[in-house]
Amino acid sequence: MDHPHQPAGPAAVDAGTHPRIIQGGMGVAISGWPLANAVARRGGLGVVSGTALEVVMARRLQLGDEGGHVRRALEHFPLRDAARRIIDTYLAPGGKDGERPFKNVRTFTLEPDIGLQELTVAANFVEVYLAKEGHTGPVGINYLRKIELPIPFSLYGAMLAGVDYVIVGAGNPGELPGMIRRLARHDVVRLPLRVQGITSADGEVEVVFDPTVLWRGRPVDLATPAFLAIVASVDLAAGLAAMPKPPDGYIVEAPSAGGHNAPPRGPRRTDDRGQPIYDARDDVDLAEMRAIGAPFWLAGAFGTPDGLRYALAEGAAGVQLGTAFALCEESGLAPDLKRQVLEQVVTDTLDVRSDWRASPTGFPFRIVNVPGTVSDEAVYDDRRRVCDLGMLRMPYKTEGGSIGYRCPAEPLRAYVDVKGGRAANTEGRRCLCNGLLATAGYAQRRAGYDEPALVTAGSDFRGVRELLDRTSPGTEFYTAADVMGYLSSG
Repeated sequence: MDHPHQPAGPAAVDAGTHPRIIQGGMGVAISGWPLANAVARRGGLGVVSGTALEVVMARRLQLGDEGGHVRRALEHFPLRDAARRIIDTYLAPGGKDGERPFKNVRTFTLEPDIGLQELTVAANFVEVYLAKEGHTGPVGINYLRKIELPIPFSLYGAMLAGVDYVIVGAGNPGELPGMIRRLARHDVVRLPLRVQGITSADGEVEVVFDPTVLWRGRPVDLATPAFLAIVASVDLAAGLAAMPKPPDGYIVEAPSAGGHNAPPRGPRRTDDRGQPIYDARDDVDLAEMRAIGAPFWLAGAFGTPDGLRYALAEGAAGVQLGTAFALCEESGLAPDLKRQVLEQVVTDTLDVRSDWRASPTGFPFRIVNVPGTVSDEAVYDDRRRVCDLGMLRMPYKTEGGSIGYRCPAEPLRAYVDVKGGRAANTEGRRCLCNGLLATAGYAQRRAGYDEPALVTAGSDFRGVRELLDRTSPGTEFYTAADVMGYLSSG
């Protein structure tokens, strides 16, 4: 029988108890549980990426679950029948044949079936459980507000595992503090969705999640994690602070950070490489952030001892950094890609560009130019467009009045001819779903080829260079402990 589960208590919200160093929640499985666990053991906030965890866990099981980590965590998942169904469906003892494709997970819609709900809840539970295993340090999980449909189910799974912090960026997360409190009571939650073509006359479109449908009997209430909003402007932070249930703190992210970035304020301008141009209007006034009265961290080019000292001197609680952690031994970045990027750092040939077209979300997205990945135009042109994961699909109102789903990185005919999208929206779009999974070593196998990877990072590699200078000769990768020691060295 399914049984109640009581997670560890949440991290304290008092500013003095927050970790000074937050490890970024990067990509798909780059900030996986091994990295978050290593950081949390050393006094930082270890953060797992919550993006596409249902796909990541299913693929880990199909690769044989080396080390038995997923199965070990699922032994503690309180929904026992669901855990058994997941193992029966996805586990391939010894790993699948390398020429066979992964069995795909169903894509999310407004009404995901019970199997997808269970899988998503379980996957988020597993990632947080493993990140928290064996120590008492704080662990957080990072979500993208742009990837809306899985959010309630993902949050619930992380909370079942006792996650200490929830961190959300890439959009306005104003509804989430209240949602977290309702999920802690296992109440029904509703998340309004942005739907293209919908007007006020159509009414609100929501994804609804009732946690009790997963249980037999009433589970005990859950601990409530602290909530941190990632913001790129004081305006958003102040607006969130004025809400009835404001965030517990803010991560102030500069445009130099990796992954998705907020667009520049003001008119759209690009340089000769097509990169967005940021100016003084995009600088965040830290005096105004201090006036809000909640803890905040600085992110984007602050991942050095000097950056940490500057942040503390400006009244910040600390810094968030990603790039240095993304290239350390414990990160989920595939080792061959990690070696290529580090070699580019050493030889000073690294090229990171901010691409306004790459992401289907429309947000600027930083891409590292690595041979053989879709940063290479030839690789991009040769790749056959396919949309079989659908994490970045946007709901839209069809001509018949129902809700459909489309992505500008999907096949052109489907997007334009079938779903009524504009052809101009498809130009230069990369499939982040398949590309980022490949970057973490979970590339889908097609007919005779693997999906190419897509590497993202911030634009500031000072910390990486200094860490490489400190690494012992013959050591291939520095570690998460090295990053933590480096940051505190000043």
